[in-house]
Amino acid sequence: MTMAVPQGEGLAVVCRAVTKEFRQGSVIVRALRGVDVEVRMGELTLLMGPSGCGKTTLLSVMAGILDPTSGSINVLGSDIERLTSRQKTAFRMKNIGFVFQMHNLLPALSAMENTAVPLLIARRPRNAALAAARQLLEGVGLGERVDALPSRLSGGEQQRVAIARALVHRPRLLVCDEPTSALDAKSGHAIMQQLRDIAVEPDRAVVVVTHDPRVIEFADRIATMDDGRITDVRETKA
Repeated sequence: MTMAVPQGEGLAVVCRAVTKEFRQGSVIVRALRGVDVEVRMGELTLLMGPSGCGKTTLLSVMAGILDPTSGSINVLGSDIERLTSRQKTAFRMKNIGFVFQMHNLLPALSAMENTAVPLLIARRPRNAALAAARQLLEGVGLGERVDALPSRLSGGEQQRVAIARALVHRPRLLVCDEPTSALDAKSGHAIMQQLRDIAVEPDRAVVVVTHDPRVIEFADRIATMDDGRITDVRETKA
């Protein structure tokens, strides 16, 4: 059963004193050291900082992929660390979309079929799933590439397919791990513009992990991390 805890109006994610430790042999690695941060609905939030500072770990905790060692995390009104493994899987499938640096597209499927995968897993009728996928691909400028295999798409086009796939089930939280780091400046700019145009909505929050300063212009809020802690949070929009 999902436990809801009090959450401020318009907040998608609330982390309070969140820690995460990993054991490597006899050594304990402290990846997160008491993180306090909030993610607001209707905004694109960047998590920035040097490599190894805990950005991806924090993103994984927010998405319910990793459990925190201590502290509390509320996502979309649910205390997700209290959910069972099966409940977390169902929660992610319904509420969270993922965009990764490596696009993870299935090579034997077309762009449209790759985009439809989350709906097909959820047992939506195939024709309806493909229609929804086509509509999203048209929205990211790939209407003429719906039948192309990943091997026939550029890196930027593959990332746009990944964005469409992440959004096809209309998640309320979209998490992106270094979505531009493998792209050139022009393609990276286009991807971030797509995230702003397509993904940022009043009833959705977008969190992007990056160390790429070129994407700052697209953010509503920037949370800076260092050594497993949030060291600064600032708004970028008036």
